[in-house]
Amino acid sequence: MKISIIGSGGWGTAIAVMLAENGYEVTLWSYSQAERDEIERHKENRPFLPGVKIPDSVVHTNSLPACADAGIIVCALPSFAVRPVMRQLAPYVGDGRKILNISKGLESESLSTLSAVLREELKDCDISVMSGPSHAEEVARKIPTTNVVASTSKNTAEFIQDVFMNPFFRVYTSTDIIGVELGGSLKNVIALCAGISDGLGFGDNTKAALMTRGIYEITRLGVAMGANAETFGGLSGIGDLIVTCTSMHSRNRRAGILIGQGKSPGEAQKEVKMVVEGINTCRAAKMLADKMNVEMPIISQAYAVLFEGVPAREATLSLMRRDKKHESEAEYVRS
Repeated sequence: MKISIIGSGGWGTAIAVMLAENGYEVTLWSYSQAERDEIERHKENRPFLPGVKIPDSVVHTNSLPACADAGIIVCALPSFAVRPVMRQLAPYVGDGRKILNISKGLESESLSTLSAVLREELKDCDISVMSGPSHAEEVARKIPTTNVVASTSKNTAEFIQDVFMNPFFRVYTSTDIIGVELGGSLKNVIALCAGISDGLGFGDNTKAALMTRGIYEITRLGVAMGANAETFGGLSGIGDLIVTCTSMHSRNRRAGILIGQGKSPGEAQKEVKMVVEGINTCRAAKMLADKMNVEMPIISQAYAVLFEGVPAREATLSLMRRDKKHESEAEYVRS
């Protein structure tokens, strides 16, 4: 079976390497001819995965029509690029094609999840999402991890599970597309906050508190949007949150450290030299929370730091001085 990966960043490249080694015919699409040529020349994605050799069997292209006949099309784009690129791909993709989103984020303008964007642009396709604790740097080097694939179709979820499974990449299935996707998106904002905490010189206690209360906030919004609360206690929720908040592989955490040390969000993004999804996702999450009247104090203070110029230490004090609460007073009951 042919599988096309749309997006040759670190995660897209890691998945291309893994699926090629799983025995599939893989095409890896790059946005620019120059990027495509550079990867083809070196058989390596030097900016994102230095030292990881890409199998010779992987076909490199920057032609979207060349990707359209695959059994599975995998979207591995930055969130801002999903709609325009998929709109270009749409004329070449037939009904019922399996589309798997592994990108993490929300669309800033519409506040839509990326799977919703895919459904709008690739009408009548079979849309699934996959998420979990999965740094590209580790997956590409066969360091064991687990992910979860979510689909409205049990058959589709199990089909993708079979394609991706191998001795170092274990996949579970779910029917909760919204929950799996929101966990993977919103944890980037909490990881930014964890990095800011590190940059301010705070300790492990602070980070643990941020992560714990952060998953509460993510769950609160997710349930309001129709997700299953249980999903956020799984791989795409707490699992992805832990790895993103604690690892230096995380560009969101690294950017947060720089912001905590006094750099502006723009300066931090330039230094990290990669898309920091948590910044744009924070704006969308704050707008979603306001729209749906969902309390998200950590997200709100992150927004104040990132977009309103509030000093990070002051935002921390605002969180600590909030009115007293009972930890479990917000019960997550799916409507």
